[in-house]
Amino acid sequence: MSPDAFNNLFSLLIGFAVAGAATCAYQALTQRSAGFAMLQQGVATQSFAAVPFLMFAAPFIIMRNTLLGPRTTITARRRAEFVMLATVIAGTWSLMSGTVVLMALHAVGLIA
Repeated sequence: MSPDAFNNLFSLLIGFAVAGAATCAYQALTQRSAGFAMLQQGVATQSFAAVPFLMFAAPFIIMRNTLLGPRTTITARRRAEFVMLATVIAGTWSLMSGTVVLMALHAVGLIA
C-alpha cells in the first residue's frame, strides 16, 4: 500500500471515529439524538453553534439515518442506489473531516 493510500485510509477512519465520538457525546450530554434538525432551532446562536459540530458529526448522522431511518412497513427496503450514494457522501465527508483533524493534530505537534 502506498503512503498516500495509507494516509487517505487513516484520514477516513479518523473522520468516522471523530464523527461517532462527537455524536455519542452529544447524545450522552443532552439525551437527544444529534441530527440535521439542529440547524432549524429557534435561536440563531444555537443554530450557528450547531454548524461546527455538524461539520464533524455529519458522516455518522448520514450513515445512521441511512441504515436506521424511518421505515413505513416491516418489509420496506431502501433502494441500493440511495444507500450507495449516502455511503459515498458520508465517506467523502469523513475523509475531508479526518484530514482536517489530522492537520490540526499535526499543527499542535501531537503527531509527526
